[in-house]
Amino acid sequence: MELLLQRITPPGHPRTFGKLLAADEHQLCYTLEDEVREVPDVPVADWKIKGATAIPAGRYRVTLEFSGRFGADTLTINDVPGFQYIRMHAGNTEKDTEGCPLLGMEIDPHGIGVAISKAFYEVRGDIHS
Repeated sequence: MELLLQRITPPGHPRTFGKLLAADEHQLCYTLEDEVREVPDVPVADWKIKGATAIPAGRYRVTLEFSGRFGADTLTINDVPGFQYIRMHAGNTEKDTEGCPLLGMEIDPHGIGVAISKAFYEVRGDIHS
């Protein structure tokens, strides 16, 4: 599965918005992550704050897996250095992320989170195709 998470918020902000794109580059949804704290060429353990840090930029294998918390066909980001159990899931603000990207159909008009998050799961058939 080929997906592109394109971050649109510059580093240094307490929340990181992005766009999740399919392989053909059409937008599937918006994303919200914790703050980007990555320091290039520095070990993850030196800059990561558990549950409050976006995953490092990179190319990762994404699979659909069962999650006890989020159910069947949960988008799972694999082999992220210094992170584990990274699931793309519903939520609204960075308080809901715990380091995972949240998925929503739009960015909240106040710029504090993503909205219509659960509705994404009703239209996510694009990811399966």
